[in-house]
Amino acid sequence: MSDLLARLRGRGWRMTAQRRVVAEVLDGEHIHLTADEVLARATARLPEISRATVYNTLGELVSLGEVTEVTTDGRAKRYDPNAHHPHHHLICTCCGTIRDVHPNGDPLSGLPTSQRFGFTVEGAELIYRGVCPGCAAG
Repeated sequence: MSDLLARLRGRGWRMTAQRRVVAEVLDGEHIHLTADEVLARATARLPEISRATVYNTLGELVSLGEVTEVTTDGRAKRYDPNAHHPHHHLICTCCGTIRDVHPNGDPLSGLPTSQRFGFTVEGAELIYRGVCPGCAAG
């Protein structure tokens, strides 16, 4: 059973066939799919699943805190099931590949108290951009 499916079962989330397929599509390392990509993969597994069901399920998973929405290009939201492990993203500027990265140290340590303007900072999102080995070789 996937990490996401196990977390959802642990929460007592009602596991319909449609919800299970969406969770299975989101299973794995470095998953950052758009809603349309989730829909295409879910439809391949369960042809009768509807667009509304996929979008509603993604919204529910985000509301539950089991999946995070990531916007890396200012356009399409991507859905990341790695919601319980703090991480950043490394993005290829050529092909758009996204990888989760786990740099050492606290990203907030670089933000001096004087620059926090009284905010209680709860998190930080960092995006590293570069060219992946496949694009660099091509």
